[in-house]
Amino acid sequence: MTAAPEPLAPGAPAPEPSPPDVLVSARGVSKHFATKVVWPAQPGIAPHVRLWRAISRMPATVAAVTEVDLEIQRGETLGLVGESGCGKSTLGRTILRLLEPSAGRIVFDKTDLTQVSQRALRPLRRHMQMIFQDPYASLNPRMTVGTAIAEPLVIHGLAASAREREQRVAELLARVGLRADAARRYPHEFSGGQRQRIGIARALACKPQFIVCDEPISALDVSIQAQIVNLLEDLQDAEQLTYLFISHDLKIVQHICDRVAVMYLGRIVELALAPTLYRTPRHPYTQALLSAVPRIEPKSRRDRIILAGDVPSPIDPPRGCPFHPRCPVKDKPAACFSELPRLRVLDNGARAACHVA
Repeated sequence: MTAAPEPLAPGAPAPEPSPPDVLVSARGVSKHFATKVVWPAQPGIAPHVRLWRAISRMPATVAAVTEVDLEIQRGETLGLVGESGCGKSTLGRTILRLLEPSAGRIVFDKTDLTQVSQRALRPLRRHMQMIFQDPYASLNPRMTVGTAIAEPLVIHGLAASAREREQRVAELLARVGLRADAARRYPHEFSGGQRQRIGIARALACKPQFIVCDEPISALDVSIQAQIVNLLEDLQDAEQLTYLFISHDLKIVQHICDRVAVMYLGRIVELALAPTLYRTPRHPYTQALLSAVPRIEPKSRRDRIILAGDVPSPIDPPRGCPFHPRCPVKDKPAACFSELPRLRVLDNGARAACHVA
């Protein structure tokens, strides 16, 4: 794990990334999707209703990710947390350019991914991999495990012969705690935890530098989750890997991550070192999330914060702070209702997008 960055003065703007330390940099990254509502044709509908339905069929924009600034340092694990539908997985896929960004700049190892063609991007993909949430869905059921793990080696020309591929597959299986004869079996013959190990082995096949872990343990039994987390930590130390770890489990994130970014309605609302964020959360949304984490020690328990209402629609987000309709802070300033807060440095070194943090 990399050393923690130097703290900044309160109110200071976000600095430009340092090329020797930053592996992945996202600047103003947005991802919007076009959608529309289609109503079935029904005779006898009043004209004003037909007009309203015609308007509703016009394309609308879903702002899944909006103006995200993020830096991931070499060798660190950056956690990304938030409620379902807040844009975590979309951001991870956009950083890898599995989804084309609507705006912004993504730099990986000094290469601007938003400026290169798909053909030029292909050789870079071996250095950027992904571990998916559902290990069974990410594996072709008609392929043997050995064929699935060897596929990246074939695509990128990293093995000169079939014999070399077999040796590499056996080595990868051993690295993730599986026997070599697993290469001849099919995904349905394995448990969920074993299938996730296979997915990890496939991600490691090309010896990547950066891996997006998209909720890699959420589909597993609790007894297996710790084994997968320990495996990821061991592989990080051995291979000098950099992780973007997306998860709902705040306890696991606290254990494995160096820094944590909190996401709400497509925006980063707080970013801090993991010990700082868990000890002194400053954004009201972060405080509400952490208040729901079960704790054994009575002195460390927080009063549960219940947020009112539902998450606003990303098609029509609220004006001002996106969180203000659910914010539990009383006597909010007028800026909360009219001005979009920007990430700013607080006195504890964290960054929060909040007018009252």
